[in-house]
Amino acid sequence: MINRFFALIKDQSGATAIEYGIIGALIAVAAIVSMAKIGHTLSNTFSTVATNVSTKSR
Repeated sequence: MINRFFALIKDQSGATAIEYGIIGALIAVAAIVSMAKIGHTLSNTFSTVATNVSTKSR
């Protein structure tokens, strides 16, 4: 029983999958944050352009 416990503790076969999962989650969070920031900036830019176009066309 104790030998099985120590073998289970030494087994690191799932560690790589967990590490890749954590890295993937961090990349996803960074992508979401940057896309949200770019989306907000882009929305402001289009609003400014739309305002300028409608003002100039009058």
